[in-house]
Amino acid sequence: MPAFEDKELGADGKRPETPSSTNPMVEHLHKVFVNGSPAKHHSTLEVPGENEHGGTIEVPATRSAIAESEALMHSLSMSPSQVDRRGSRNSFGASLPIPRSKRQSRLSSVATADGRPTRPGMPAIQPTREILSSQLQDMSSITTSAAKNMAFAFDIDGVLVHGDRLIPEGKRVLEILNGDNELGIKIPHIFLTNGSGKPEAARCAQLSKILHSPVSTEQFIQSHTPMSALAEYYETVLVVGGENYQCREVAKEYGFKNIIVPNDIVAAQPTISPLKEFFTAEQKATSNPKDFSKIKINAILVFSDSRDYATDLQIIMDLLQSEDGVLGTMAKDPVSQRIPIYFSQGDLLCPTEHPVPRMSQGTFRIALEAIYKAVTGVELERVVYGKPELATYKYADEVMASWMGTIHNDERLPENIYMIGDNPQSDIIGGNMYGWKTCLVRTGVFQGGENDEKNPASFGVFNNVLEAVQTAVKKELGEDFKFNWSDAMNPVTASHAISAIE
Repeated sequence: MPAFEDKELGADGKRPETPSSTNPMVEHLHKVFVNGSPAKHHSTLEVPGENEHGGTIEVPATRSAIAESEALMHSLSMSPSQVDRRGSRNSFGASLPIPRSKRQSRLSSVATADGRPTRPGMPAIQPTREILSSQLQDMSSITTSAAKNMAFAFDIDGVLVHGDRLIPEGKRVLEILNGDNELGIKIPHIFLTNGSGKPEAARCAQLSKILHSPVSTEQFIQSHTPMSALAEYYETVLVVGGENYQCREVAKEYGFKNIIVPNDIVAAQPTISPLKEFFTAEQKATSNPKDFSKIKINAILVFSDSRDYATDLQIIMDLLQSEDGVLGTMAKDPVSQRIPIYFSQGDLLCPTEHPVPRMSQGTFRIALEAIYKAVTGVELERVVYGKPELATYKYADEVMASWMGTIHNDERLPENIYMIGDNPQSDIIGGNMYGWKTCLVRTGVFQGGENDEKNPASFGVFNNVLEAVQTAVKKELGEDFKFNWSDAMNPVTASHAISAIE
């Protein structure tokens, strides 16, 4: 694939800048994150269609190609730190495709009030508050400029919600950032989560209901969102993970032409999974069995957590050892003929409604790597998206700049970006290495003391997301910035209004 030059790593050609810290370790980590591991690995695994696709950006992988099964330790587990990641491990060491084009927003920065009529031939009637806030922002130009030059990237699970349960401070944070502040200004923010398994629109609708604030698909990135770029490279794919068949719908929305899920294969070949005891009537009815001996699968995409480890691992192992992705065959040289496999993220643990974080997609990957090494004797080459991979943060820049165009008609990347997360091994590592200011909260995976010892947040540790946002906003906009809108500027109702003068 074509090389991705350093100058292209940022939306403005400059990001990420060299950290100001004089700590040699931090400077070394920055160089590794931008330029890749010094120990380059030349792999046989390549994305096909070189120079044929103009709709994607190719971001260099920051890890070497070999897997981690020998140590049976995942790079994002509870043990490794930024120091341990000096030669951290991902993919084939070439590049990860992400979407290039901006997503067209259907929102505007000033919305017409619901139910208000429009006047033929005249502009839509705008809410009074929008007019007042616009005037106030004009008068407070310095603070307004600073508010437009800062932004937030929020992890979701463990920061704003626990599963389907709201973290109370999350609701208030979004109210503030959506305009309930002294300027009535919208402060740019996006959602950057390693969560997965549902179409973006469905997940945003669910979050909007839980958080009591609108969440647009135009500001939302889940772990497999950047993987939509792979639809330009692969025609027939096996999609693994997720509840029911929602990941099949995700793949359809991304533009993949021929989508196969494990249950399609089980329905066609029940003996392929000897440990599967039940295959329900509903599963059979929603499956699409085919003669898979005549179908060439081009790639394996693990979109979300597996709901059936035994079946999914067995089918994936069969495909990885097959001749060019045809089930039922055995390749003479399984390494050279092995089809590529992609994982949407690498988190080992994920906070849920359960009091202790649960295993996530990373454990499934470790299991597959260990089995593959034990069976074949070689390491498994694979690609990992999601935090803390560079491709995800590069794509976040694209989305952030686009969202700035939506809410402020100024499509650019703010200079002061704050990453707020609960997982030091993904949120904080990734944000630090990309040059963002990182905030660690105690409402999810992290339950420690003053800061994480191996992966410290650069901006600090906070009890909850509201404390983190208020501290960051005061730093950028001033200690006296108020986090509530006031109608004091209204010339009719305010105490200084003309109507109040006798």
